[in-house]
Amino acid sequence: MRVRSPRKTRSSTVQAVVLIAAAVTAAAALAAPAAGSPTATSGDGAQLSLTPPMGWNDWAHYQCDFTEATILANANALVSSGLAAKGYNTVTIDDCWMRTNRDSAGNLQVDTTRFPDGMPYVADKVHALGLKFGIYEDAGTTTCGGYAGSWNHWTQDANLFASWGVDYVKLDGCNVPTVAGQTKAQTYQSAYQQMGAAMKASGRDMVYSESAPAYFENTADWNDVLGWVGQYGQLWREGYDVATYNASNPTASRWGSVLSNYGYNNPIHRYVSPGNWNDPDFLIAGDGGMTAAESRSQIALWAEMAAPMILSSDVGSLSSSSVADLGNSDIIAVDQDSLGHPGYVVSQNGTLDVLTRPLANGDRAVAILNRSGSTVSASTAATTVGFAGGTGCSYQVKDLWAGTSSTTSGTFGASVPAHGTAMFRVSPSGAGCGAGVNAGQISGIAGKCVDDSNSSTADGNPVIIYSCTGNANQRWALSGDGTVRTLGKCLHAAGTTAGSAVDLSTCNGSSAQQWTYQRSGNLTNGASGLCLDVNGGASTDGTKLIVWSCGHNQDNQVWSLPS
Repeated sequence: MRVRSPRKTRSSTVQAVVLIAAAVTAAAALAAPAAGSPTATSGDGAQLSLTPPMGWNDWAHYQCDFTEATILANANALVSSGLAAKGYNTVTIDDCWMRTNRDSAGNLQVDTTRFPDGMPYVADKVHALGLKFGIYEDAGTTTCGGYAGSWNHWTQDANLFASWGVDYVKLDGCNVPTVAGQTKAQTYQSAYQQMGAAMKASGRDMVYSESAPAYFENTADWNDVLGWVGQYGQLWREGYDVATYNASNPTASRWGSVLSNYGYNNPIHRYVSPGNWNDPDFLIAGDGGMTAAESRSQIALWAEMAAPMILSSDVGSLSSSSVADLGNSDIIAVDQDSLGHPGYVVSQNGTLDVLTRPLANGDRAVAILNRSGSTVSASTAATTVGFAGGTGCSYQVKDLWAGTSSTTSGTFGASVPAHGTAMFRVSPSGAGCGAGVNAGQISGIAGKCVDDSNSSTADGNPVIIYSCTGNANQRWALSGDGTVRTLGKCLHAAGTTAGSAVDLSTCNGSSAQQWTYQRSGNLTNGASGLCLDVNGGASTDGTKLIVWSCGHNQDNQVWSLPS
C-alpha cells in the first residue's frame, strides 16, 4: 500500500482543536485573501472552480483494483442515482492507470489490460454522460504506486491530457527527486508551477488539484507551501489521506481518519477563497467502515468547511439512504455557497464542536459535531454563531437533515447521535438582527485555547493557554478596530520588547492593543511588531502568553482565526 502523504501527522489534538474570532473590516486582524487565482490553469481566462469541486474518484474504495469497466460503471451510477444532477459531475481516475515506462517518444502509456479501449474512449464515454473527466499523475519520477511520473515531462503530459479531453488533473507528490541547490520546498514549488504553466498553455481549461502541501505536513514549511499552491491551481491536498476501504475487513471503522482530517483541515481555512480550496480528501460517506451518523457527519463537516465533495465508493452499491444523504440539496448548497467563506469553530469542549459559516445571503450555516460515543442534547444561540441579536430579533432555523424549520429569538439545537453532526441554516429577520461580530476560540499549539486566566477582568490579568472548554473566558472577538476582546476587556501587550507579558486590560485604543493576523497564522502586535507567543513553546495548561520575535512557522506562534 502506498503512502501518499507523510505517515507522521500533526497531533490529532493540535488539528482537532480550533479557533477563532474576528470582525470583517480593514482595521481588524484578518487573514489576507488566498494568494492565487481561479484562472491559474485557464488559457482563455475562464474562472475555474469558483465553488468547491464535486465528483467521484476511485482511490479510497478500489486503490489499484479497477478497470475501464469499473470507472464507467461508477460514472453511470452517478447519473442513474441522481448524484450527478446534484453536482457530483467529475469522474477522476487515480493512480495505476498507466504503465511503469514511457514509449520511445517519451509519452505516457495507458495500461491496456485495465483500459483495453484506451483513455480517449473512456473520456468520450464520460463526457457523453454529461460528466467531466479527470486524471491522476505525480510530480515525481514515479507515482506513489510505482508507475511513470510526470517529472520533467510537464508540457508533454499536459498536452497529452488535453488531447484526451481531460477536465481535471490531480498531481500527487511521491518520489520527487532532490535537486542540487534547492530545498525540498523549492523543488516542489518549481515542479507544481511548471505543471500548472503547462496546463495553462495546453489549449484546454483543466482544474488543477495539487498534493504538494501533504508532503510537508508537520514541518516548518507546511504553511509556506500552503501559501503558494493557490498561485498555480484551484485545490490542494494538505494532509494525511483518508482511510481506504478494506475489502477483507469491510466494516473496519474509518471514523477516526475522517475526524483527523477534519481536525487538520479546519484550522487552516485562512487559505480558502473562491477558486482556492483546501481538500481534506475524499468523501467516504456511505461506504464500508462508516455508520450512518458518521457518514452524515463527514458530509456536513466537509460542507461547513467549504471542502471539495469528491466521493470515493462503489456508487452502485450505496444504499438509498446514503444516496439521499450525499444528495441533500440544502447541505450541498452550503458547500457550494458563492461567498466561498469557510466555516470556523466557535467552541469546543471535548464532546461538542460548534461551527459557524457565513453565507452569501447573510444566513449562517451552523454545525454541531458530537465526538462522544452516546447521544447528546446540544444547543447554541444565534448571537453565539455570529448574529447581532437584540430586542425584537428572531431567526428562522432550518434543520438541514430533518428538513424542518422553526423560529427562535435565541437558542436552537438538536439531539445529536454518537459521532453525528447536526446542521442548521439560520436566517435573520428584522433590521439590525443580521451580521454581528465573529467570535469564538483562538487556538494554537497542542490544540490549546487562548484563555483569560480564572475569568478575571482585573487589568493586567494574565492571558494563558489552556485546554479548550467553550467557556466565556475563551470566547474572543475582533470588534472591527483591531482589538481582540473577551469579557469586555482587550488583549494587551504590556511592553514592546521580546518577552513582554500579554494580559487583559481596559480597552484604550493604544497600539499595544492592536493586532494584525498574518497569512502565516501569526498574530502581530501593533506597538512592537512582535508575535503573540506561548512562552518557551510549552503546551502545559496555564502557560503564559508573551510577545516575541516572529519565527518561521513556529507552532507556538501560529494561531487559527476566521479568514
